[in-house]
Amino acid sequence: MDWMFYRIFGMEMYRICAFFAIVLIALVIGRLARIAMRRRATQHKDAGRGFRGVMMTVLARASLPLSVAIGVRFGVGVLDIAPEGSGLAGLIQTIVDIVVSASIGYAAYCLIDLVDYQLNCLAERTETKVDDMLVPLVGKSVRITILVLIIVQVLQTLSDKPLTSILAGLGVGGLALALAGQDIMKNFFGSLVILTDRPFEVGDRIKVGDHDGPVESVGFRSTKIRTLSGHLVTLPNSDVMNRAVENISKRPYIKRIANITVTYDTAPGQLHKGIEIIREILADHEGMDPERPPLAFFNEFNDVSLNIIAIYWYHNPDFVAYLKFTDKINFAILERFNAEGIEFAFPTQTVFLANDDKRQLAVKVLDGDPSARGAG
Repeated sequence: MDWMFYRIFGMEMYRICAFFAIVLIALVIGRLARIAMRRRATQHKDAGRGFRGVMMTVLARASLPLSVAIGVRFGVGVLDIAPEGSGLAGLIQTIVDIVVSASIGYAAYCLIDLVDYQLNCLAERTETKVDDMLVPLVGKSVRITILVLIIVQVLQTLSDKPLTSILAGLGVGGLALALAGQDIMKNFFGSLVILTDRPFEVGDRIKVGDHDGPVESVGFRSTKIRTLSGHLVTLPNSDVMNRAVENISKRPYIKRIANITVTYDTAPGQLHKGIEIIREILADHEGMDPERPPLAFFNEFNDVSLNIIAIYWYHNPDFVAYLKFTDKINFAILERFNAEGIEFAFPTQTVFLANDDKRQLAVKVLDGDPSARGAG
């Protein structure tokens, strides 16, 4: 067993084996703890205890890195590093500090899931949808902050410089990144404008340029819209705020302008009757606002038809309900017009033959026109 006392970098072999054994035991404990916590999380979620389920899921994610970090920390204690290995001791201590800092930072990063869960629960209790946009942004902001703190801690461990010097260096680097990433900053401030000005909320149907559909999410960089055709469109926030945004969900009513055309053979009395029929059908219709009564007038002589314009406002922004009402109105007009013998117009062409009973052909000969005299 002499090999057990063989020294590598000033450390006995048995101490190195003990170090790896401690780390391995910590790894096994972390794995077992993760499995047990995940099972427990599933039980809590199935029982309707959402917060406990999320908490156990978070602990399961963080258990393995923390267990390994603790194992490394205790394992280093069994390494009796010789004085000639002081440089190695400093390197090992630096690595241990980085592992511990990263594992603690990762655990804090995972704990943000609990914050997200609580904020989502609070957002579901309110009617406004502004908090639905704020909740993801809060979670992302805290996560970015934790990542920055982890990086600062690692840099401080590696450089062994005071925190003020590191922050000053990060400030200069941040200025350079801000100049290089102006588009990112524009999109970030665009998201702030969306949150403060509130031109739309998550779930609202909006139209931005050629894109029409409900808003799925608003992030730091972009806004995601699910178009009516099912495609997911990602628009930079700076573009959204610099273009006209039509919030269709906020409309108080849907306005319809219907042009109902009848043939030129329609007698004036029948035309009056048709207008009265439309007014009767639209009178006191569902979704009517007394301040916006329906309108029906004979307004145009078209190329092939007489035009009756009908205008009404349906005070329910639900597009499906509007289509059902429009369907009912169209069938009512069709049935009443057919009953009265009022014919709808369609594109036609009339050919008049010369020299018929109503249009006798007349040829006028002009004096002094040689061609006319020859023809006569």
